[in-house]
Amino acid sequence: MQKALITGLTGQDGSYLAELLLSKGYEVHGLKRRSSSFNTDRVDHIYRDFHESGAQLFLHYADLTDAISLVGLLTDIRPNEIYNLGAQSHVKVSFETPEYTGDAVGLGTLRLLEAIRRTGLCCRFYQASSSEMFGKTPPPQNESSPFHPRSPYACAKAFAHYCTVNYRESYSLHASCGILFNHESPRRGETFVTRKITRAVAHIKLGLQDKLFLGNLEARRDWGYAPDYVEAMWRMLQQDEAGDYVIGTGEMHSVREFVEQAFAAADLDWQQYVSIDPRYYRPAEVDALEADFSKARRVLGWNPTVTFHHLVRLMVDADLKAVNRTLEGGRAALRSVVGESS
Repeated sequence: MQKALITGLTGQDGSYLAELLLSKGYEVHGLKRRSSSFNTDRVDHIYRDFHESGAQLFLHYADLTDAISLVGLLTDIRPNEIYNLGAQSHVKVSFETPEYTGDAVGLGTLRLLEAIRRTGLCCRFYQASSSEMFGKTPPPQNESSPFHPRSPYACAKAFAHYCTVNYRESYSLHASCGILFNHESPRRGETFVTRKITRAVAHIKLGLQDKLFLGNLEARRDWGYAPDYVEAMWRMLQQDEAGDYVIGTGEMHSVREFVEQAFAAADLDWQQYVSIDPRYYRPAEVDALEADFSKARRVLGWNPTVTFHHLVRLMVDADLKAVNRTLEGGRAALRSVVGESS
């Protein structure tokens, strides 16, 4: 049985990757940070759905800022594959917590790579690099495009990327970097702009919210579907030789287009509800990102399967259903209380 370790397993990508690996018969181990509240809602269903079939999923307390915990984890688990998805991944927040972002994202990757080397672990390593590393580099961007990071997050990702390349070249580690462009889903964090938009659409449609405040509507991104992208991660580690791959759709759309499509999916006029708030502008903006993923198509046989329009509608529909479930749950609880009092 193949054994995989995923840092950031409780996040969007980690949860989809865990499902993919379990479906392929892997034993999956995930790293999670200690918190005063449960944060496993993205993977709770996996225990229910996969454990019934005997699938193996285990969560362990460890932290990318704690080298000792990483060494202990690798020594105990001895995984065949490691997927490093853990990060402080919010670009805007990285301007407010630059030191922590650099520690968790940049040095965290270095600690993990060094733990692999120190323990003598024979494994394959995936590093979640980011299109944000390209920054001001004009689109389209591919594996040969220069990096010009425009945030502490992007700087930390660039450091982690080059550390991974260095360990590959210095210690013959089978280490690959996936330079992933923006990828979304109903499991996207609620503070990221796409999910912020689709949740607001659902709340506005159901009369629970009046306004949506956003920053730069003209920023253009290459948006894809997260489950497609974790398939690409897995394919990278199945190659005989490690390498770096740009993963995206090859299409660029503005935040304004995302807003228009999302509100249209709920039969709403976005201009009646959206206002610009300068607080949401970044100190340094990334204007345009568009992937040239021809290498991934050629070498990995990978292609995106979900269009931009389908992605937006999928996310809006999911949030409408989620908010409706919450409302129904509240109504049922109220009816129960009223029934008991009468």
